[in-house]
Amino acid sequence: MLSLIKLPRVVTVNQVPKVFHEDSIISGYRYHGSSATDCILSLFQLTNETLNIWTHFLPTWYFLWKLVSVVLIQTAWQHPFTWPLVVLIISSCIYPLASSCAHTFNSMSARVRHMCFYIDYGALSLYSMGTAITYSAYVFPDKWVNSIFHQCFVPIALLNAIICTGLACYSRLGLPFLHYKHEVVKRFSECQPPRFSRVLRLVAFAYPYLFDSIPLFYRLFLCEGEGCTDNEANVFHFTHIALAFLTGFLFATHLPERLAPGSFDYIGHSHQLFHIFGILGTHFQMMAVEQDMVLRRSWLLNHSLPITFANSLGLTVLCLLVNLIILLLFILPLLSASVGQQKTHESQLKAH
Repeated sequence: MLSLIKLPRVVTVNQVPKVFHEDSIISGYRYHGSSATDCILSLFQLTNETLNIWTHFLPTWYFLWKLVSVVLIQTAWQHPFTWPLVVLIISSCIYPLASSCAHTFNSMSARVRHMCFYIDYGALSLYSMGTAITYSAYVFPDKWVNSIFHQCFVPIALLNAIICTGLACYSRLGLPFLHYKHEVVKRFSECQPPRFSRVLRLVAFAYPYLFDSIPLFYRLFLCEGEGCTDNEANVFHFTHIALAFLTGFLFATHLPERLAPGSFDYIGHSHQLFHIFGILGTHFQMMAVEQDMVLRRSWLLNHSLPITFANSLGLTVLCLLVNLIILLLFILPLLSASVGQQKTHESQLKAH
């Protein structure tokens, strides 16, 4: 059947605008101005984005299955103690789905590309919030449970998630909502990201993870004596940390394609590996959290902060709503510029 369908053409780096260029990737680009249909069809041909899409789209279904199993089999809605795990699984479903959609449709236009990745950044921020809520509920070492830091941990994580969503979005185009006039259409479609954009984006992704992991790092690497929570979950936590740092290393260095430009255009470039190790890290993180939840349940119910809707699902909804507002601030100017360009084009046609 696919043999009867004309697949979109694949072009080289010199045939797409600079905003679409990827470091050390020479070929395998989808052509600029692809239709939504072309983007979907490109899922079934080899481009430099194909594996980026599938390495996050398929795990989304695995995490959805996990969510269903927790909600239905463990009847999570009946037990507040399970709600933080539900939050983590929901956020783990959203971020790979947002990422796969961003990589699928970003070749439609420069504006769509920016909008797609804004949403992607918001989803990652929500995932960081899910991690913080879950770590607060299950992962804090015994010594730190009910400490001042424990009580402030999730509110600070919420602030971090909100700030880092804005910072990641800013790294693409600056602050487009300060330039609402249609004359800046060209600026939106062709301008380069702010200076040090890659550093800003790395900070926006890495800082929430590092903050969320403070209790885990202390538990695994610094804590001594009683109250350090040394249990079977630690093996999974170590694995997750190793994969997380490998993911960050790949994102920051663009290896291996930087060593041999053009050799890893389709298979094996850093963003594909970034996706794979990131998803594996999330999987082991979930296993570790589930182990802690089961092994520490009795002790945590008697000694830790009570889990309520307000400090679990409620905070997640708040983070989602604030992130949506931030995303709208960045996306609406691009939509406005697009409409303005279309109206200008139509008026020019009428004038002729």
